[in-house]
Amino acid sequence: MVGFEDIKDRVCASVVSKFKTAEEAAEMIKDGDCLGVSGFTPSGYPKAVPLALAEKAKKTPFKVNVWTGASVGPEIDAAMVEAGCMDRRLPYQTNATLRKAINAGKVRYADIHLSHFAQMARYGFMADRKKIDFAIVEVCKINDLGDGKVGLIPTTSMGNSSSYVATAPKVIVEVNTTQPVGLEGMHDSYVPLDPPNRKPIPIERPEDRIGTPYIPCDLDKIVAVVPCDITDKVRPLGEIDEDAKHMGQNLVNFLKNEVKEGRLPANLLPLQSGVGSVANAVINGLVNSDFKDLTVYTEVIQDGMFDLIDAGKLRVASGTALTPSPECQKKFYENVEHYKKYLLLRPQEISNSPEVARRIGVIAMNTAIEVDIYGNVNSTHVCGTKLMNGVGGSGDFARNGYLTVFFTNSLAKGGKISSVVPFCSHIDHATLDVDVIVSERGVADLRGLTPKEKAPIIIDQIANPKYQPYLYDYFKRACEKCGNSQTPHILSEAFDVYKWFEETGSMEKPAE
Repeated sequence: MVGFEDIKDRVCASVVSKFKTAEEAAEMIKDGDCLGVSGFTPSGYPKAVPLALAEKAKKTPFKVNVWTGASVGPEIDAAMVEAGCMDRRLPYQTNATLRKAINAGKVRYADIHLSHFAQMARYGFMADRKKIDFAIVEVCKINDLGDGKVGLIPTTSMGNSSSYVATAPKVIVEVNTTQPVGLEGMHDSYVPLDPPNRKPIPIERPEDRIGTPYIPCDLDKIVAVVPCDITDKVRPLGEIDEDAKHMGQNLVNFLKNEVKEGRLPANLLPLQSGVGSVANAVINGLVNSDFKDLTVYTEVIQDGMFDLIDAGKLRVASGTALTPSPECQKKFYENVEHYKKYLLLRPQEISNSPEVARRIGVIAMNTAIEVDIYGNVNSTHVCGTKLMNGVGGSGDFARNGYLTVFFTNSLAKGGKISSVVPFCSHIDHATLDVDVIVSERGVADLRGLTPKEKAPIIIDQIANPKYQPYLYDYFKRACEKCGNSQTPHILSEAFDVYKWFEETGSMEKPAE
């Protein structure tokens, strides 16, 4: 177990008097407190103090509210949930334990656009009108800035850390010895002023730096400096299967045509890609393309973007978190001085800023659970009621990108679920915010089309042949029933596929 001696060479002398164990830090936190923690995906989040809080709750029950950047690791989203000490959780999650507790009503969860959350927290807009009591952040180093201030050097994510540290009256800092001090210099901390004093965010290119390479913090606010040697729990990415390869190639062909038609420059525009195996596979399609001098302005930097660097195709990747696979993480740590020249981590209200996305013309690429025949997208709920993860940053980029693309396999659950349905059971992204849909089967370019023009294209290019006859039949009968209506639906049948799935385990129409 790491001790105080192990972190002395990572911190300035002014904080040595604040050294505490994780258990001592946890004792400061009381029932009903609101914790703003670092982390965005299972990267750069505190581990020792949350585990100590979970152990404390097993002996003396209490509950706290936990605000993060996005999803975090099991030390928070599993251990604290299992110990029963998590009351309200915001603004995004992906953990199976937490998801089960949310869907069982044991943890109160609100899904919130990630670019909005930091400022809403500062405003005091959140549930119960609570503000942060403690910021708990992971760092690799603490520097003395003079005048009673220190500079906190984050690790593998920025998330909402800058805003939480600025807002919280008390700050607990975990110094993680598994994170290399070579990360210093890769961050760009910037907290915008709140209205009515808000100024434009001065980013014109993905590589523009606008803040400081550290998070400034008043020394007096720091109540504990805790040693930690627990690693980020990054996860392996799934193999790039044939469907994912086809989606990647479909995207590349589409983008090539956009360049040919003069709607995109030869090196495209800044790329934004969602999280997960499908998103990573799509980026991999660009690795194997002729495109070069690419730029990225996104949330999460995954393996595919390191592959673009290795291939000499990437100029810069700006994000808020590094979430590589364990193998890619090892490669990054062993070559941090090389890779960090291409990487820039910002607070999520900057990485996901609608203002910046619109200004620089982001190509937004995200995944969908399902789409309907008119181009609405469900990103978050299975069969309309059970939360899967959350909307994340997809909404930040979808509405504000130069071009918005959603990806989905045509089938799920071995063919028992169609990813194209008559009417989405839950809608996160209205058809107004969806330009293009890509599946392994093809590309549906929906720009400027009416609903009745979109439906045949989506059914033909995106839906699986197994479900196409039903979808065509539904659309035909809906048009006959509704005449010249703008968006034809047979409301008494629109959700039948979910009823069939509930009753039979398949969305296929039962034999009459």
